[in-house]
Amino acid sequence: MKLLDTLHRWTGGLLGLVLALLGLSGTILLYDYLWIGFPGTGDALRGDLATVTATTEKLMALPGAQGIIYADDRFGLHQLRFGKEAGAYASQSGDIVTRWASQWERPELWIFDFHHHLFAGDSGEWVIGIAGLAGLFFVVSGVILWWRTRKTFQFRLWPKRMSRPAIVMHHRDLGVIVAPLLLISVVTGTMMIFRPFALGVVAPFGPVAETAKALDPPKYKGGPLAAKVDYSAMLTEARRRFPDAEFRILSLPRKPGDPISLRMKQPAEWLPNGRTTLAFDAATGELLAARDALALPPGAQAFNMAFPIHASKVGGWTWRILLTISGLAMTMLGSLAVWSFWFKRPKPVKRAAKKAALAST
Repeated sequence: MKLLDTLHRWTGGLLGLVLALLGLSGTILLYDYLWIGFPGTGDALRGDLATVTATTEKLMALPGAQGIIYADDRFGLHQLRFGKEAGAYASQSGDIVTRWASQWERPELWIFDFHHHLFAGDSGEWVIGIAGLAGLFFVVSGVILWWRTRKTFQFRLWPKRMSRPAIVMHHRDLGVIVAPLLLISVVTGTMMIFRPFALGVVAPFGPVAETAKALDPPKYKGGPLAAKVDYSAMLTEARRRFPDAEFRILSLPRKPGDPISLRMKQPAEWLPNGRTTLAFDAATGELLAARDALALPPGAQAFNMAFPIHASKVGGWTWRILLTISGLAMTMLGSLAVWSFWFKRPKPVKRAAKKAALAST
């Protein structure tokens, strides 16, 4: 038990600040659609084929346009991607509301980048994944360590005083209360970064090999991007195949030979941008393949539920409030753990003082 306590404290002292910042940034992102204050953010979704087609043709005709994240029930503006960090928000009629040349001009974008990559791309993802595994260790070991002191349990939102014993007691008691929420946040977040970990979590839903294959679909090759893309024909074919699905993401090829990708969301899907995907030949507009997300293996469908749970894209306000509690608790627990470990550590008693104390007894 002493070794477990030592590992818990040292790991928290080293990675607690990362978890605290992830908790804070994640909590802010839960409400990003509310504080992006441009006209049209609250517009009702117009998902009919005619409107979406006209808007798509208008927006994709803009110089440098590479893709669209379509508006949804929560956020009434389309997000246009121009490459690198440039982008724009546009109304559902195709009128540009605002543009940016860098993610640093839009707080929701750089906060998202920090929360997912720590501004460091793939390297940042590795750090976050390791912090996520450490967070899982914190939750489990914290509950075990709390059990010894359960008779002294006292619920407090803030430590009684900023002394190390008071902070440690508050840390353990608050931690055990929010442990179930923290466990869900940490597990779902780590699933999106470390594929082996995710496959282990969803293993009870079906064969791991089948799930892994479904999560990495085959790539389709086609001709070079045509000078004029027939978006109307593509969207019409997509709506014919999935009549109840919403248009979510349209992406042009990243390199020659790649297809044009269209993602859709069926009503039964939890993932906000869906996993129902169609691939079109960039040269001819011919449909190369269509994947029905609801026909994927159970393990893959379980994996696709991780992000909606983690980001409160399901469950309404009740789940969003619970995740807010989880995020703020992680911020507090992580920051106070670092503070108490590095700045409130007990000062070493000198050997002579120890001998004097022993002699006096």
